[in-house]
Amino acid sequence: MILVNERENVLKYCQKMLDQKLTTGSGGNISIYNREENLVAISPGSMDYYAISAADVMVVDIEGNIIDGKNNPSSEMAFHLALLKAREDINAVIHTHSIYATAMACLRMEIPPLHYLVGLIGDKVPVAEYATFATPELAQHIIRDIQGYNACLLANHGVVAVGPDIEKCFIIAEHVELAAQIYLAAVNAGSPVLLGNDEMDRLQQKFRQYVLKPK
Repeated sequence: MILVNERENVLKYCQKMLDQKLTTGSGGNISIYNREENLVAISPGSMDYYAISAADVMVVDIEGNIIDGKNNPSSEMAFHLALLKAREDINAVIHTHSIYATAMACLRMEIPPLHYLVGLIGDKVPVAEYATFATPELAQHIIRDIQGYNACLLANHGVVAVGPDIEKCFIIAEHVELAAQIYLAAVNAGSPVLLGNDEMDRLQQKFRQYVLKPK
């Protein structure tokens, strides 16, 4: 079996998505890019992540041609591959339907810099324009609207997180959900005080230095 480590990690983190309530059922999807091999391990479409093995995780090339595996790749493969091709700093992509972040996506509201952990993503968490799932238009909107951020909300859909490896990518996905939960709680109680641009610049630099630096 090729890309054993990547396939095992795709399965491991798909199960973690369910355990951490970042998605439900067979929703959400994950990819990991092995740049040396120029191959991508990506979760299979519409399968129970607790009923499959690493061998069920698909391997495709960067153009989406199936290299190994007997299933269909995730229906959202197009935006995974588009992100991996667009940015050299991305080696893992996670798509979730986490409740609070998805609620903000349905409101088409960015997550503003109300908490220092937003700096892990950027100076905010932006919203990508809506398009039907599994379409080229959705991939185009994500690439355009995520820009230099490490995550974005997908209008009326969910969340995409990206990272230099799967461990950091998962941390980002978790913190998008946390930031959304904090924001919705704060605005329910009053008017949250936002951090300024200078502080967000400092925070982003610290996260790049201490959290997001390559292994």
